[in-house]
Amino acid sequence: MSDVTLFAFALVAFIGIATPGPTVLLALTNGARHGLKKAAAGMVGAVFSDFVLIGTVALGLGALLAASEFWFTAVKWLGAAYLAYLGVMLLRSKGTLDVAAGTPNVSASTPRAIFLKSFLVAVTNPKGYLFFSAFLPQFIDPAMPQASQYAMLAFVFASIDFLVMFGYAVVGSQAVRFLKRSGAIWLDRICGGALLALAGSLAFYRRAAS
Repeated sequence: MSDVTLFAFALVAFIGIATPGPTVLLALTNGARHGLKKAAAGMVGAVFSDFVLIGTVALGLGALLAASEFWFTAVKWLGAAYLAYLGVMLLRSKGTLDVAAGTPNVSASTPRAIFLKSFLVAVTNPKGYLFFSAFLPQFIDPAMPQASQYAMLAFVFASIDFLVMFGYAVVGSQAVRFLKRSGAIWLDRICGGALLALAGSLAFYRRAAS
């Protein structure tokens, strides 16, 4: 795999990751609600999901979802339901700030729970499997060992994903310092509404006809 190919992959990956999606929205809200230290657990969860998705695609799961209406629908509705659940929880939030201290409420969730939220959001989204199935082979040289190439692409993608999520978490953690309780509530509601919209788009998503 040439340096030019790797750079092209990194550039396209950055554009795709930086476009607001479920995991970066969670990074934003985690940074606002829990601070950077706990938000890092969500970033690790999302990065772990990157390796799981790319690994399963390399093993053929993406092709299975593309070919099987049953499994595609099952994963799709599981992912949509989980996104909707997270969106509703944010819409019902009473604010991310401790009114007395004016700081993020860091006791609201454990690092393990934050890790699992980000991980599950990614691995229950069939779009991720189909995206990687279509995207990754364009950067794989069939004349070279494929396992090492997939590993390299996974490392590059996960690194970019972490950096982008860290940027969103920093924005969330800094923005919440300037928000009053009402502003914090609206931040949760905006992100909750965005997650519900993503859940709706996933529910109506259809795999390409084979």
